[in-house]
This record gives sequence, C-alpha cells and structure tokens, in this order.
Amino acid sequence: MALYEITTKQEFEEKVLKNSKPVLVDFWAPWCPPCRAMAPILHQIAEETEFDVVKVDTEASQENAQLAMDYRVQGIPNMKIIADGEEVAELIGMKPKQALIDALEKAAK
Repeated sequence: MALYEITTKQEFEEKVLKNSKPVLVDFWAPWCPPCRAMAPILHQIAEETEFDVVKVDTEASQENAQLAMDYRVQGIPNMKIIADGEEVAELIGMKPKQALIDALEKAAK
C-alpha cells in the first residue's frame, strides 16, 4: 500500500500504532548489507499488497534510536509486525518476500 521512512515518534505513532491494519516495521541502518538487500523486497510488499511498510533507520535520529530500544532491537535487519498498536511478530535477518506477506496476512486475521 505505502512505504514510509520515519524519523520521529510522532510519525511512528501515526503510521504504525494508529493504523487500522497490521504494519511491517523494518528497523535498519544504511551500513548494513542485509538491510540494503531487503529494501527492494520491502518496496515490493508496499506496492503489491494492502499493507503499509515503515522503515526506521535506527541511526537517523535520537527518536529512532529510542524506538529501536523500546522494541528491543538487538540486531538488524529486524522486522516487526505491529497490529492494533501491539507487536504480534518479529522476523530477524533476511527473509523471503512471501514469508513477510504471510506474517502480515496472519496478523490481519
């Protein structure tokens, strides 16, 4: 549906926590090769499905770094599925596109 890159907690609240559908949140950093490899897959999911994808560069702002700590991100890429304001799934490392779509669809049920 849409891909957002956020840099503030307010954007996170608006795009993720208040979203009526499950959201795929990607915690990443520009220096991380697996994170960069996942980027095209995340873009495809945002374009081809009804789900939003939110990218959180853990080093882009202090607020993003705090979000990563709040969501217990210890390694990247770290993707969370958040539905109704709650974390319902965590996918760590590179994942195939279908695995991410399946996790989003499961959270939507």
